[in-house]
Amino acid sequence: MRRTLFRHLPTLLIGSLLGSFIAVAGSVFATRNQTDNSAKTIPFEELRSFTEVFHRIKRDYVEEVDDKTLLENAIQGMLTGLDPHSGYLTPEVYQEIQIGTTGEFGGLGIEVGMDNGFVKVIAPIDDTPAQRAGVQSGDLIIRLDDTPVKGMTLTEAVKIMRGRPGSNIKLTIVRENEEKPIKITIERDIIKVKSVKSRLLEPGYGYIRISHFQAHTADDLEKAITDIKTDNNKLKGLVLDLRNNPGGVLNAAVAVSDAFLTSGRIVYTEGRVADSSLSFQADSEDWLNGAPMVVLVNGGSASASEIVAGALQDHQRAIIMGNKTFGKGSVQTILPMNNDAALKLTTARYYTPSGRSIQAEGIKPDIVLNKIEIASVELEEDLGIKESDLAGHLDNDKSDDNDETDVSKSTEEPLVKKDYAVYEALNLLKGLNILSHQ
Repeated sequence: MRRTLFRHLPTLLIGSLLGSFIAVAGSVFATRNQTDNSAKTIPFEELRSFTEVFHRIKRDYVEEVDDKTLLENAIQGMLTGLDPHSGYLTPEVYQEIQIGTTGEFGGLGIEVGMDNGFVKVIAPIDDTPAQRAGVQSGDLIIRLDDTPVKGMTLTEAVKIMRGRPGSNIKLTIVRENEEKPIKITIERDIIKVKSVKSRLLEPGYGYIRISHFQAHTADDLEKAITDIKTDNNKLKGLVLDLRNNPGGVLNAAVAVSDAFLTSGRIVYTEGRVADSSLSFQADSEDWLNGAPMVVLVNGGSASASEIVAGALQDHQRAIIMGNKTFGKGSVQTILPMNNDAALKLTTARYYTPSGRSIQAEGIKPDIVLNKIEIASVELEEDLGIKESDLAGHLDNDKSDDNDETDVSKSTEEPLVKKDYAVYEALNLLKGLNILSHQ
């Protein structure tokens, strides 16, 4: 009798703990039921199953596992089972996220998510080690150094990728249309994201690249447009490049959209609780005064980028060109907890002004572009015979010996000559201007 009692003692103890939990949960549910009818019953059977699994692991698992680890894993599994963007942030991870969003940190410069247990690259960030090393949107990272990614949580993988600036990490990547995994060694660096870059494509035609949506993005955009207008007096058209922009701050996306719209809804969110349902409206100012726009997007354009593209497309303010976007149309809220940890919980979905859900659908471009790389072609051997090949030909007495030197001094090739999408966008803007004057 005594042996039987001791053998079942863990179950009895866990059962008493469960009883306490149910009692507390019952009072919580009873309180919630005063305002929320969605939680009417306590799942006793499921809680009994949880208790049994907990007991079996404590008793039979090959290694001893402490209660804290088991319960944190249970919480983590409960959240990651909801969707790829929800998760449990331990105090250490939560602190790292706060540092990463408010200051500089050592890392690679990629926005990532989970896909079938592997880390998927949503987009490399401009001017970061990952982009310079050739990491591409859509890459699946299967190993970090010699450690397989399968089985890791996203927060664990991100923690490994971050590190001391100057240290190296080797990524093993599976890429579409590549027969074998690719190994890329990247040196970590301080990640400083410059949100907005701009340049002139041709007189009257501007180009603005937004690589990430940050708190100051709208201010940087206004300065960029002002600088372009100063150089040109009047803009005939603008290319807004959101390719490989993984998103960022919601308010920044709203402000960027508002910069080109004069009225109407920009985006709205819907969730189960009142605080998660929001709607954002445009004011009456268009910073371009109605000049035509082309917005470039691709599979690495996600979240906030899709809000901007969707708003401008629904209001017919811009032509969207490129490839279908990533399709992240959900809102994550960080909910701090009493133990200095936090929940990252998906609380709402984004919708475009016309009511389209971005989630898992993305924004379909008005004009689809195939991936084409522009490169100068040099023939190894020119078989044609020219005057200069003939024996005894006369020299050109007006030739300029400096011509070749001047070409070689060019510091940067024009963007329209090395980026096919920008080239097509510029041609489209010119065509729109011709039509507007007919």
